[in-house]
Amino acid sequence: MLALGLVLNTLGIGLFCWAIFALAVYALPFFVALNVGMLAFRDGAGVFGALLIGIASGALTLAVSQVAVANTRSLALRVAIATAFAVPAAIAGYHVVFALSQIGVPSLAWREAFAGLGAVCVGVTAWMRLIVFAETRPPESAKVAEEMPQPILTAATHER
Repeated sequence: MLALGLVLNTLGIGLFCWAIFALAVYALPFFVALNVGMLAFRDGAGVFGALLIGIASGALTLAVSQVAVANTRSLALRVAIATAFAVPAAIAGYHVVFALSQIGVPSLAWREAFAGLGAVCVGVTAWMRLIVFAETRPPESAKVAEEMPQPILTAATHER
């Protein structure tokens, strides 16, 4: 029975860690949704209205950011948007790993070290998942040159 408990505990922690990495990209939209929803509730929108406004603002943040990263040619803008997503994810990763390390690590120095490493890993994961939407595209001049019609010269054309 003890072995089953250890296996299930390990699977549960593994599933929790997978969820952290899978949901790392959504830290910024969640933060925006939570803050906008709380502001809407404070201003009298009610519970249902604040919930709808919060969800809409979080979804809009995610959609606009992904479209901006995918369509912009500016490397600086891509880096800024990816950083805006990676920083809240890194902060969330730090706190999650710090909380999980309290289970089995008695030393505060080692907990801080693990939490810092977790913050870096989660932040890089969020960065990479957002950058996936940004494919490299050729500049406009190269695109125009590719679309210009090319003359077709075949052997039959030369024989006549």
